[in-house]
Amino acid sequence: MGKNKLKKFNDMATMDCVFQYPFGVLKESGFPMKGSWRRDYFHNDNPIVLELGCGKGEYTVGLAERYPDRNFIGIDIKGARMWTGACQVRERGMKNAAFLRTNIELLPYFFAPDEVDEIWITFPDPQMKKVTKRLTGTRFLGLYRQVMKDGGVINLKSDSPFLYTYTRLMTQLNGFEVITDTADLYNDATVDGDILGIRTFYEQQWLDRGLT
Repeated sequence: MGKNKLKKFNDMATMDCVFQYPFGVLKESGFPMKGSWRRDYFHNDNPIVLELGCGKGEYTVGLAERYPDRNFIGIDIKGARMWTGACQVRERGMKNAAFLRTNIELLPYFFAPDEVDEIWITFPDPQMKKVTKRLTGTRFLGLYRQVMKDGGVINLKSDSPFLYTYTRLMTQLNGFEVITDTADLYNDATVDGDILGIRTFYEQQWLDRGLT
């Protein structure tokens, strides 16, 4: 591991907005805030929104700034990337954003049933050869259902035509109601323009190449 990564990990260990469990949580003890994120961390009763595979946290931070009446938690296993968003949350004194470093497969260990109101999945690896790792496959949709409220919303943004088509089929197979479906997000006049202002570094590069 490079010195820069070690520095970032050490820095995050001092941040109140970061919770690091890269190897999961012991089943015996459990995660202390499971079921009580609102009360014990955010100190409000606002909806909880997760960004899965948050990377540098562009959407976690961007959404938290736009929606101060919601609580946002970015989740990823790669802490060196997460450090960027965590620094922004700390420097801006944001009270409605946090980061959790762990595997997405472990969501039910960190969140109680009905605790999550909304999920964002932003540009996940389509996992062409590993169906069990696709974040919109039946396995993961089942995990989301374990922690989400009835009527909760899952948002997916992808630059993969394969994953887009696959997800459309998975929503049908798993009985999900589709609220919005567009194959060209940035040229769809029905989509909330304010949300489109949030873009990852690689998303902007993709758009600059004229791709959807």
